[in-house]
Amino acid sequence: MQMSQQNNNPKKKTKYFFDYTMLFIVVFLLLFGLVMLYSTSSYEANIKFDDPAFYFRKQAIASAIGIGVMLFLMLIDYHFVQRFAFLAYVVSLILIILVLTPLGYEAGGARRWLNLGMSLQPAEVAKLALIVFFASVVCKFKDAIKGKKGFLFVLGLAIPHAICVLTITQNLSSAIIIFCIVLMMLFVATPQYKEYFIMGAAAIALAVIIVLLVKYDVIPTSISYRFARIKAWMDPESYAANKGFQTLQALYAIGSGDFFGKGLGESIQKLGYLPEAQNDMIFSIICEELGLFGAFAIILLFMLLIWRFLVIANNAQDMFGALLVVGVMAHISIQVILNIAVVTNTIPNTGITLPFISYGGSSIVFLLAEMGLVLSVSRSIRLEG
Repeated sequence: MQMSQQNNNPKKKTKYFFDYTMLFIVVFLLLFGLVMLYSTSSYEANIKFDDPAFYFRKQAIASAIGIGVMLFLMLIDYHFVQRFAFLAYVVSLILIILVLTPLGYEAGGARRWLNLGMSLQPAEVAKLALIVFFASVVCKFKDAIKGKKGFLFVLGLAIPHAICVLTITQNLSSAIIIFCIVLMMLFVATPQYKEYFIMGAAAIALAVIIVLLVKYDVIPTSISYRFARIKAWMDPESYAANKGFQTLQALYAIGSGDFFGKGLGESIQKLGYLPEAQNDMIFSIICEELGLFGAFAIILLFMLLIWRFLVIANNAQDMFGALLVVGVMAHISIQVILNIAVVTNTIPNTGITLPFISYGGSSIVFLLAEMGLVLSVSRSIRLEG
């Protein structure tokens, strides 16, 4: 009788969920990334800057800033960012265009960064901005996007960012990721799937046609370095002196790691053989030092992270929260798949980093900001009983 009275007590506090599993995975990936970054980059950093910890220190500072941003966003109501959705859309587009001004600068042969007192990559800002913007837009026009005109109109809002990232910063991989994030968010918000199958089939058909045209020299590789990369992807040994060099060195690293690896810090390929190993190709050094066992362990962690995204999205209190989570899940999952596919030569080299692990201050800060929003959504989930 007393238990019944307690359960019917109107003053009983509502309990809320918090995803500690997700927080643990993110922190572990972050710390693991710092360890692997130091192991991978210390040789090159010592030669270039006379400081083995140069890359590690910069990444650690960016990680600390990112953790602060994540904690702030985690503790506030995620609906707060909805007020700035359109502003974020506009500002992120302006930042990409600013790369063309004296504020933009080149690094590693690509002009993709802004010097605003600190280094900033606008493409990373755009990913977060578009997740917030499209979550807001889909919620406002949820009935309209069920029709073809409304669907195409909302999807078209992603085109300015994707085109600017592609043409201004010459960053094809980020342009693909931006478009796929929006596509995934629309996919979960609309009941019809025919359009997605058509677009997917068209994209695969176009890719196959381009590969065949490049393979049989119908399209000369002199037109674009991207076509040269396709040639190198199909036959890296024939381009071992240039376009295929990085891919071959990455494959050597993966092959020499065997199952359990050579041991942490024992990589040979990082000693000047594999260019920019701390960036796009860090997964190959993980394979070399920790073996396939270490590589599978990291893949498993990313799979667990995606599972937690699904749990939070399915239990979010509203569509805006669910779409935020889906957008972040799409971003991280697509980027992980593309990075590992490039490193293993499954697809042509596109220059994409491995989330939480590869070197990149802007990437870490904005990834952690996205995780802060996801954890904020998880905090809003009410527990029954």
